[in-house]
Amino acid sequence: MTDMTLVIGDRNISSWSLRPWLALKMAGAAFSEETIHLRRPETKAEIALHSPSGKVPLLRHGTLTVWESLAICEYAAEIFPDAGLWPEDRAARAVARAVSCEMHAGFSSLRQNMPMDVRSRKPGEGMTPEVAHDIARITSLWSDCHARFGGGGRFLFGHFTIADAMYAPVVTRFATYGVALDPFPTAYVEAIQSLPAMQEWAAKAISE
Repeated sequence: MTDMTLVIGDRNISSWSLRPWLALKMAGAAFSEETIHLRRPETKAEIALHSPSGKVPLLRHGTLTVWESLAICEYAAEIFPDAGLWPEDRAARAVARAVSCEMHAGFSSLRQNMPMDVRSRKPGEGMTPEVAHDIARITSLWSDCHARFGGGGRFLFGHFTIADAMYAPVVTRFATYGVALDPFPTAYVEAIQSLPAMQEWAAKAISE
């Protein structure tokens, strides 16, 4: 039994739940999960029993409550320092934090027009000029991070980091909506999808 519990939303649609769940999995954390089904009449009341913000995800660790996805990821990086959830190099770490924050705060057109839907395949849906602009920025950012800091690794900063966790839901969107990508973004999508943790999340999303 663990004293760490992550409260999440439906795996099929809760992109913000995927991020800290994946970071904790990649850190080797032992934690239990509680799922609150979203978009139901009882959802708000059920979340209120757990979360002061009225949103999921939320991490309970002993008597401590940590809400908000990026804050949970940061907490995981602190309590599992050997997992390397941030790059060791200071410059790489600064850029990793910047791109994570950009994902956290931006790309609203992509979010609105191509919502996360792991189970579905909707090629071509949701593509607007604004979405195309978001996609171009994201893939350019991926390529730049990998070229500068990726070394010979498959991920943005070589090994898996919080930055990869933050963009994992985008990877699912590109698969769902059949977004055509250049070589490195395509390889990066494949690298994220090949993670056993991502395959576990997708399998559970399909069986929900």
